[in-house]
Amino acid sequence: METFEPRARQSNQDNAKTGINLSEDQTADCPVLHAEHIQCQENLDQPERKEGDRKTGLIRDIVELQETGFIVRIQPPGTESFELQVSGQMLVAELHQVLMDHEITCHRTCFSLQLGGATLDSLTELHSIQGLHEGALIKLVEDSYSVRDARLHLRHVCDLLRSLDPADSYNGVNGSSLSYLTFYTRGDKGNVGLSYNENVGKRRASEKEYVDCSPPEYILPGCKDRPLTPLQPIRDDWKPLQCLRVLTMSSWNPPPGNRKMHGDLMYLNVLTMEDRELNITSSTRGFYLNQSTAFNFNPKPAVPKILCHSLVELLSQVSPAFRKNFSALQKKRVQQHPYERFAAPFQVFTWTAPHGDHTLDCVRVEETHTSRMGQDKHTAGQSRDWNEELQGCRELPRNSLQDRLHRERSIFKTSSDFVAAATRGAVAVIDGNVMPLNPGEAPHMQMFIWNNLFFSFGFDISEHYRPLGGNAAAHAAAILTSLGCIYTFICPGLHTLGTIVVDYRGIRVIAQTIVPGLLEKSQEQSVIYGSNDYGSTVFTHPRFLELLDKTCKPLRIQRHQVLDQNNIPVELCSGVETKGILGNDGRSYILDLLRTFPPDLNFQFSETEEAKDVPEECQSFGYPQQHHHSLASLRPELIEAFVQHRCGRGDERNHYMVAQGLSQLEEQSEATEQNEDLRRDLIVKACKAVGSVSDSCFDIRFNPDICSPGVRFSPEFAEEVQKQRKLLWDAAAFLLSNQIPALRDCLDHTALPMDGVTLTSVLHQHGVNVRYLGALLRELHRVEERERLSHIKRICISEVIIRSAKHIFRTYLQDVEPAAFSAAVSHFLNCLLSSSTCVLDSCSDELLSRRRSRRRRSHGSRVPLLTDSMWARLTPSELWGRIRTEAGDYYHYTIDSENIDEVIEKHDLQRISLLREIAIKTGIQVQLREYVFESRHRPVFGEEDVVNMFPVVKHLKPTATDATQLLQQAQVAVQQGLLKDGYELISQALTLFSSVCGVLHEDVCVCLRLLGRLSYILGEYADALSHQEKAVMSSERVLGIDHPQTIQDYTYLALYCFAGGQHSTSLQLLYRARYLTLLVSGEDHPQVALLDSMLGLVLHALMEYELSLKFLQNALNLTSKYRGATSLRHAHSHHLLATVYETKGEFRSALQHEKEAYSIYKSQVGENHDSTRESSEYLKSLTQQAVVLQKAINHIYSNTPSACIPPPKFSTPSPPAILQQLNLTCGIILIPLSAKEVADLRTEMKGKDKVQVEELENHLLKQKDLRTAHKGQQN
Repeated sequence: METFEPRARQSNQDNAKTGINLSEDQTADCPVLHAEHIQCQENLDQPERKEGDRKTGLIRDIVELQETGFIVRIQPPGTESFELQVSGQMLVAELHQVLMDHEITCHRTCFSLQLGGATLDSLTELHSIQGLHEGALIKLVEDSYSVRDARLHLRHVCDLLRSLDPADSYNGVNGSSLSYLTFYTRGDKGNVGLSYNENVGKRRASEKEYVDCSPPEYILPGCKDRPLTPLQPIRDDWKPLQCLRVLTMSSWNPPPGNRKMHGDLMYLNVLTMEDRELNITSSTRGFYLNQSTAFNFNPKPAVPKILCHSLVELLSQVSPAFRKNFSALQKKRVQQHPYERFAAPFQVFTWTAPHGDHTLDCVRVEETHTSRMGQDKHTAGQSRDWNEELQGCRELPRNSLQDRLHRERSIFKTSSDFVAAATRGAVAVIDGNVMPLNPGEAPHMQMFIWNNLFFSFGFDISEHYRPLGGNAAAHAAAILTSLGCIYTFICPGLHTLGTIVVDYRGIRVIAQTIVPGLLEKSQEQSVIYGSNDYGSTVFTHPRFLELLDKTCKPLRIQRHQVLDQNNIPVELCSGVETKGILGNDGRSYILDLLRTFPPDLNFQFSETEEAKDVPEECQSFGYPQQHHHSLASLRPELIEAFVQHRCGRGDERNHYMVAQGLSQLEEQSEATEQNEDLRRDLIVKACKAVGSVSDSCFDIRFNPDICSPGVRFSPEFAEEVQKQRKLLWDAAAFLLSNQIPALRDCLDHTALPMDGVTLTSVLHQHGVNVRYLGALLRELHRVEERERLSHIKRICISEVIIRSAKHIFRTYLQDVEPAAFSAAVSHFLNCLLSSSTCVLDSCSDELLSRRRSRRRRSHGSRVPLLTDSMWARLTPSELWGRIRTEAGDYYHYTIDSENIDEVIEKHDLQRISLLREIAIKTGIQVQLREYVFESRHRPVFGEEDVVNMFPVVKHLKPTATDATQLLQQAQVAVQQGLLKDGYELISQALTLFSSVCGVLHEDVCVCLRLLGRLSYILGEYADALSHQEKAVMSSERVLGIDHPQTIQDYTYLALYCFAGGQHSTSLQLLYRARYLTLLVSGEDHPQVALLDSMLGLVLHALMEYELSLKFLQNALNLTSKYRGATSLRHAHSHHLLATVYETKGEFRSALQHEKEAYSIYKSQVGENHDSTRESSEYLKSLTQQAVVLQKAINHIYSNTPSACIPPPKFSTPSPPAILQQLNLTCGIILIPLSAKEVADLRTEMKGKDKVQVEELENHLLKQKDLRTAHKGQQN
């Protein structure tokens, strides 16, 4: 029996208190702008229900959803039936897909499912089918083929034949991506699920077999080599099992009319491993051999006449080698974890790939042809109406949980299909495979329609964006337009277009769905709300006003009036550039959402502000600064933080005024009418002081048109406009004075960025835009503890350099001819990263031979050399000068270094990390090999090193709203110590996320990570391993094999493996995590200190003392730098070194380190703290052992007969003690309970459905010997 859908299990564990903070993982996964940030407001028009009843109903629905799984029997034709566990929420179509992946039925595609002789409808959920119950028999019935079915069957067979081939992952197609976890864990796979004692016993039983714990040289502390090839190790299970030499479409296709009358659909050519050439006919009844040859068409069945419904069955009968290899291939395929086989909903691209051989593939040929024709591979020539699909999904009912799940599942599936189709279309447009609508226009002004999608470039067409900044504004407007899609999630009835932004080969492409009827008339004729000429002509419409008014409160937009060209006031509920259009389908669409969020006055396109209007905080940072465009806006996170600061505890002066006034009124016993008036006046003053648009409550809103060019306001609103401008300046000043200094929380490592992506995430969580990197660097230079933030400064400088280079690379590529892309990209990389001055040698032309080159000197050549192009004239010094200029103009940061070598040496940057950053940001894929950056005699990169270029796609990520709310409730419960409640809520959230998004999704990753952590805390190591293993594979597949979150997941999986007795696997996982960290951020990073402490402890447990000391000593140095020499972490590092030295018998060194630890504990937490007392006891023990050892040594050298002196006892590492230290290193504080106490507690709680929190806490407090070991060390 197999399970194909993850089911969240119910927790039987008890509530307990713990010192762990689960929120740190969630913040690491928080996306830049998720749809659910606003989605919680989507039920504005629904009647409100009591919160308790709503939650009760939701939990009841989720429990019912979790309990609808059951087992059915599947009866394939010609074989025995088998059991399959399914979910009641599964569609029959989804069951069809599951069976196409099952080992027994994987070779079948064209079949229907029958229950009791009745065919099941593919769009029906299993729980609603009458007669389908536990143990029911579902028959798999073979259907007749159509041409579409035959092509899909051929595609599926080809997918099965290459299922172990990672080529699709390297090429970034079909939702494939890389995962290497099983490469490191397969040695201990058989141990997963065993108890701790069983695993330890099994390990000790096999200790006679020597395990090599030595890491590769490049992983050891102090090594400067950063090899690239270990990033993608060679996996034995990926070695292809060749089943056929050739499988391709026959040249005799399509079948002639007379053969169509006999049911022929298409013809195939096959060359078996036995070198036998086969010609196969695909007919409506199945597949059979025909008598055709390469030059003779004879479609008659060959002898023996074999008809098989599946192509695999036919090939298995005629080719013994195929039968043997296909069987072995399927066994390997099903041994893979399902998370390795499932297709990801959004394509992930890898920035490195090995050089692979190109093979024959008939499916790839056909898919390329259909893709260029704008067709979907599953619809056989039919185009999908993307706009109708997306809008129809958004209009589905959302009253019950089942309704919302169905709606969100439909939105997610349609959105992922839309993103994939739009990405293919954008690539086709740039590659020149799509005919423009306006071929007579200049290339940058052309527009395209492909697969019912509209494509345009991110350039200023017909100077539409000229008042806002021209091409720079058009480039930025594409992102803002896509972010505007959040309107759809706020107000039902208001529609936006499906939009994604694709950056490919230096050109930004905006792909959008098409408003019905918009192409039949000009946009000026269609606009009934907003302005198409920046305020000169302004329209309004009551329907749009009503809909947009509902969005004003959640988006904090002020309803306002502007003047049109006739000085007539026009009322708006959005920016003036926002356009409202009524489609032919009757829906209300809004376009061009450039002013969704308030403008950022610190960055202005033209200097219009007087110095007296600029706050001092902004002037002290050198703002306002001139920007490339006028669309710079504040982030929604900043707006919320600013409002909370104004209305919450942040504005102490205002709150003191209100509190003092109310307290004076309360002192007066009589409640007179005058007191009520005074109370009302006090509240009005407070609202006015915070800038509220209401005089009865704090409601801060922003006018999006305050800084819009061409927009005019009525003179009677002059005072209000001035107040709004001041409010915008206050928000801009708040960002500089509060949010940027708040980034100092990196000092306590609550935020630990490792690369540009995680730094950007941390900035966005604080509401800080990336364009403030210069201000952040200046702030980092001013702080007293700048050394402890050196890793942040290093990442910031790297980000400034790489982002500036990306801006230059964008325009650099636009002038490159298609035949020179690889040469141009390699030349740019050489100019950026190479120390060699011979970069021009890398620009060769493969069409010119040496002989022709010599002739060209005397006779000339009609083929121009690639080195004659403009891009080939770029020099390293010129590129570096342009990078410095761009860094100053855009990020307002001055790079003092004269070249890249100087800045790398000055700030300790890594060239391999810079290569990774520029490749990820621009879509470059380089060859997986070792690059010698320091060579000064030859360029680093050649043309063959640039393997490919991928599109960089930006889009919204829909998710499950109910699951998001459950996850937030779970985190609150866990922080309150209610682990059982938190576990159940996370399990329920996992069920909903999996139902909506599938298992390969970032939100599912978060749930699995938290479930693994809670299981570990509750002592369920097998469950912790299972959840964390899925989390790691999901992170690798969804985020990337070298993403910082993947590194963190590897780290915690190593901890859980050690707790489960899998010490060697734990060590390999930590080695992998350390290698990835070195590659991404280098050795000088706080994450390395954590990894080295863990590596030292695991090696200590494996009795590899010299290696352990190397890693622990490096951890001590890094901890001193990033935590401080007097921090408790530093004391703990000293203690770990002392324990290893004690084991080695070097008591002098052990005493030295433990004395340092004791001194820190005593000064930081006092003599009476547990940590100080334990350190003191350990010092005494070390002293006694040192005395005993010295006596033994003296006795040996004295050569005098005396009483026998007992030899000194050297301690050996205890796995439980090592595990306790690992927990402390990772910040996990566990409450020690004996096995009997845990068993008694579980027995007592087992029969109770609900336990009061107070009773549980009292029960825990009564248990004996409850204390938290080294509680203060988590600081």
